[in-house]
Amino acid sequence: MKRQSIFVCQNCGYQSMGFLGRCPECDTWDSMLEEVKEDQSRGCGVSSPAQPIGAIEIKDQERVTTECGEFDLVLGGGVVAGSVVLLGGKPGIGKSTVMLQVAFDLAKKGHVILYVSGEESLAQIKMRANRLGVNDEPNLYLLSETNFEVIKSAIESIRPKYLIIDSIQVVYDPVLSSSPGTISQVKECARKLSRIAKENTISTFLIGHVTKEGSLAGPMVLEHIVDTVLYFEGESFLSHRILRAVKNRFGSTNEIGLFEMSEGGLKEVKNPSSLFLLDEGEQVAGNVIVSTLEGTRPLLVQIQALVAKSYLGIPLRRTIGLDHNRVSLLTAVLERRGKFGLYNQDIYVNVVGGLKINEPAVDLGVVLTLASSLKNSSLDHDLVVFGEVGLAGEVRKVNFAEKRIREAIKLGFKTCMVPCGNLLEKSKLSIKIIEVSNIREALQILE
Repeated sequence: MKRQSIFVCQNCGYQSMGFLGRCPECDTWDSMLEEVKEDQSRGCGVSSPAQPIGAIEIKDQERVTTECGEFDLVLGGGVVAGSVVLLGGKPGIGKSTVMLQVAFDLAKKGHVILYVSGEESLAQIKMRANRLGVNDEPNLYLLSETNFEVIKSAIESIRPKYLIIDSIQVVYDPVLSSSPGTISQVKECARKLSRIAKENTISTFLIGHVTKEGSLAGPMVLEHIVDTVLYFEGESFLSHRILRAVKNRFGSTNEIGLFEMSEGGLKEVKNPSSLFLLDEGEQVAGNVIVSTLEGTRPLLVQIQALVAKSYLGIPLRRTIGLDHNRVSLLTAVLERRGKFGLYNQDIYVNVVGGLKINEPAVDLGVVLTLASSLKNSSLDHDLVVFGEVGLAGEVRKVNFAEKRIREAIKLGFKTCMVPCGNLLEKSKLSIKIIEVSNIREALQILE
């Protein structure tokens, strides 16, 4: 195996065999740094010959469940042996907390865990463990280190079944001349850790930083190296957190996990809809309950709207939790097709609980809550609505209608407004169904 020097741009990852003052790919000056690359082109053979697809045997994937059902659900049923999982999220969102809780759950089952932290000392990790109620567990090993060679030696010495790296951006390989956190360091360290995980069947969790835009920091190839990519979402001023899979080679990416941050750490939310519904003694105009899907999980969410006369030349349009352009479109549809005068009204729309909704199935709920606020007429407290609204004012069918309705029945709602196109069998549903084909029919409920 030969070694050769190459020059890599620390901004975009462009590689060159010689030094360049300016990167020809991204036009950045003084970004080319020399690195040592192993040439594996010689002496490498085919590890396994090509086979017909019918001759390939499928082995059952070994999964280990934790005591956190929401975490297992997002992974597809548990942790797969030898898999590499990348977990990203904002600072302080709870990444280290949830991984320490998962490590303790696995250690209690007799598995050896190695938790490597490059950002905290062992005393700091111990303090967090005491706060979370994590008792002394002989199978849980802690290491505060950023040098890849030292981490590799610890893996060979302890031989863990599970490895947690917190975080991958601070780990560096001394063979490379670039500083920690650069594109080449993150890529090479992740690649080598992935190879160790596959060769020794070690389930590995890599915690990653995110940029201000919310995407994982580092090269995009980092997400291609790992088997599963999870994002931890939420706001620091809210108690709930959402764990979402955007890539999963061993399961579906349609599931989410819901957690609530408490003094004792992250706890599972058994009834997700309870987080986003407010108990109100008196009905107020401009409130409606809509049914939305997060992955394949139905959630009942409250949407509020306030419509007030504008004293400005251009009326205000403010939205929280919904796409601003979508709300503007629905406002125009309501004004033109529903004959509501909104051209001189300030409009404020909010999703209760801080949830962000991108699904068009809540369109009908937005239209109703805007009309309710303008007419100062409240909707029934036991009403749930869903449906997509088109530019002609038609209400289109949505997916998984029965699943949404059954969630409403479970929470005690009595009436559900749905699109006509869903063609539901009303006799099998213990709830009153109101079918509408356009917004004019839907707005009759306010008369």
